[in-house]
Amino acid sequence: MTKTISVLGSTGSIGRQSLEVIAACGIQVAALTTNRNVELLEQQCRTFRPKLAVAFDPEAAGRLRISLKDTDIRVAEGMEGLLEAASLPEADTVLTAVVGMVGLRPTLAAIREGKRIALANKETLVCAGELVMAEADRFGAEIVPVDSEHSALFQCLQGNRDRGEVKRLILTASGGPFFGWTEERLRTVRRSDALKHPNWSMGAKITVDSATLMNKGLEFIEAMRLYKMPPEKISIVVHRESIIHSMVEYCDNAVLAQLGAPDMRLPIQYALTWPSRVPGPATPLDLLSCPSLTFAQPDLKTFRCLDLAMGAARTGETACAVLNGANEAAVGLFLEEKIGFCDIAQRVERALDRVHPRPAHDLETILEADREARRVAAE
Repeated sequence: MTKTISVLGSTGSIGRQSLEVIAACGIQVAALTTNRNVELLEQQCRTFRPKLAVAFDPEAAGRLRISLKDTDIRVAEGMEGLLEAASLPEADTVLTAVVGMVGLRPTLAAIREGKRIALANKETLVCAGELVMAEADRFGAEIVPVDSEHSALFQCLQGNRDRGEVKRLILTASGGPFFGWTEERLRTVRRSDALKHPNWSMGAKITVDSATLMNKGLEFIEAMRLYKMPPEKISIVVHRESIIHSMVEYCDNAVLAQLGAPDMRLPIQYALTWPSRVPGPATPLDLLSCPSLTFAQPDLKTFRCLDLAMGAARTGETACAVLNGANEAAVGLFLEEKIGFCDIAQRVERALDRVHPRPAHDLETILEADREARRVAAE
């Protein structure tokens, strides 16, 4: 169980909920980081008293130094600051809740220090899964997922001794706010529409990914890496109620499911306390008042991002890094209201067509594929 933690991305949605869990479980905090939300980070620092506070943005770091000058909390900045926060000797666990590819290098740094990784940054495994898992094996680092779906799979696999007994992993998807819509109707979607998720409160980027179903595609790739499963043994089913968070079907046709209220504090806490379970702040599930549970096939023709992600998973090599980089660039343009909702999939597909996959054995090759994909998607 975690005793001391560094939280990378403490001012985001996952980071804020993580601090609720940390407070409830009495875990010490070694470091907190943000991109530029130093007002909230200052409040968190005064509550949790970390050794180190990091603002990725240098100008924001300057403001943070001034606001914390009456404390003994040291302030760092940029990628070097993130790498230090991920490597502090005091922390036995690093929760990676930063958004996007910026989380890859700090995650690798924490792995190389043999720490437990509470992984909420799915891009790390999507883009560099083979490298990250190989490094985790080499340095004896535990990777415990924070995503609700992967936490569910992780929990359902706890009693499994032989992965050959697993028939398939079943990821559940809420379907997002546009479930059942036609492509023609999707062309009318605006930024404000895409940010209204029916079940979860999340950051802007992941909320848009949920609306396009790209988020489920990224989780598909992540499941391949985390559980060493081929793509043909992973399925996706739309489950609108977000009560079943994912399932494992075994060779004897038994299906184990993890249920819970749609509350991210439960998978966050399990990543920190595993293999123990302790009381925490997550919302209990009332089976007598929860809705009926429904299931449906995802519409791969209309929500093309999911189909593109599954195709990249089958291609392998740097195709997944290209997919992720192009998607990050396209979603950024959509959030700036420079392109339409359906243009996201078009730009991702264009990048996959133009940036040819290569073996993803080293970090620089992966980062180059990411840069090229972003360039193509932004054209």
